[in-house]
Amino acid sequence: MLLLDPIKNTLLARLSQLNDHARRHPRRVVAVVCSLLGGFAVTAFGIAPLAPDAANLPQRLVTEAVPLSGLEQQLEALALHNLELSRSDLTRASDTADSLLRRLGVVDATAAAFIRRDRDARRLIEGRAGKLVQVVADEDGSLRQLVARFPALDSGQQLTHFTRLTVRREQGQWRSQLETAPLLGQVRMGSGTIRSSLFAATDEARLPDAIASQLVDIFSTDIDFHRQLRKGDTFSVVFEALTADDQPITWNEGTGRILAAEFTNNGKTLQALWFKDPASGRGAYFGFDGQSKRRAFLASPMEFSRVTSGFAMRLHPILQTWRAHNGVDYGAPAGTPVRSVGDGVVESAGWQNGYGNVVNIKHGNDKSTVYAHLSRIDVRKGQRVEQGQRLGAVGSTGWATGPHLHFEFRVNGQFQDPMKVARAAETLVIDAAARPRFQQMATVAQAQLTAAESLIGYRGDAE
Repeated sequence: MLLLDPIKNTLLARLSQLNDHARRHPRRVVAVVCSLLGGFAVTAFGIAPLAPDAANLPQRLVTEAVPLSGLEQQLEALALHNLELSRSDLTRASDTADSLLRRLGVVDATAAAFIRRDRDARRLIEGRAGKLVQVVADEDGSLRQLVARFPALDSGQQLTHFTRLTVRREQGQWRSQLETAPLLGQVRMGSGTIRSSLFAATDEARLPDAIASQLVDIFSTDIDFHRQLRKGDTFSVVFEALTADDQPITWNEGTGRILAAEFTNNGKTLQALWFKDPASGRGAYFGFDGQSKRRAFLASPMEFSRVTSGFAMRLHPILQTWRAHNGVDYGAPAGTPVRSVGDGVVESAGWQNGYGNVVNIKHGNDKSTVYAHLSRIDVRKGQRVEQGQRLGAVGSTGWATGPHLHFEFRVNGQFQDPMKVARAAETLVIDAAARPRFQQMATVAQAQLTAAESLIGYRGDAE
């Protein structure tokens, strides 16, 4: 141990000298270290190329046969398998049992005969057209099963249910079965561009006619669809479509409520969202800013018509004298539905001198409306009606030269211009507690409408 002490002391002295030198000349130390590392790098660069080139390594191709086990058995099983042919279509007014089956690719005289004579199966070709029909046939064209879906036989359930008719062969015998099942909702989107009319635009967009009617109801307080619709106007909708066994139905009741809509008219964009108040349970359409789209009174007692005589002095068409016209006349074909412009109670319904068939509705705050010259009346005295509910149909009863609706609005018994009253009518408001939920729904609806709007360009590119 005594021999190692001098060596230890010498090493410590050397390290102390190196440390002092490094503090006095730091740049020189760094240069020395870099030179050493560079030398190692050159050494590595010089050694690396000595490795063998992978391209010169020996290669060997190995080939091995893979047996297909059971291939013959699979081919035999496929040859013995019975093919099923499935097809669907809508019934037509001119259909017979034979023509319908033939159009569906079925050649089966016994099935056609059963449909003609069976009471339930015969419903397939009776009544109105447009029933959804699906068939499954064997490879030889004989019918295996037929399923048809159409409006519920009970008229009271047609908005919520459908009828399912099944015709199938069991143990060599044909059997039919009728069932009533609930319609289920499915959210769908669509958009369109006005080229000639709103209904033509919804047809082009493959949307039901009910969508056009609802758009008019929603935006009628902001847009006069009789005079303000422009070529190039666009719309997008998110709506609830009703399905029968996951199949979209085609009858008018197949379209549920519009959930959100956007309409651009003459460069101005309007939006609407269906929102139900959790407290009252009542729903209405609101703009995305929370302003109600539903006013106390609709702008028009009909969805589509034209104003033929306004609230002003005019030459009476029968008496041929200048008289004050205390209402608005709407020209429309006989039979066009007439609706109540607001909630109220039927004060009278029947015949009244020059008015012909007329309905008087009493609203709140001493307001009342009159609907005259009707061809038919669908309400009775004392009945409570809601905004948009059908009261009757356009006619030419009483003092009328042709089919039209004479519409009056009275406040405290005094005649008022219906067009001005509708524009000034009060609106609904959203309760403060429901505002957060409404804003959340509006955000989701905006994203859906943006996606629906993109369909316009997609269809245009396809054309």
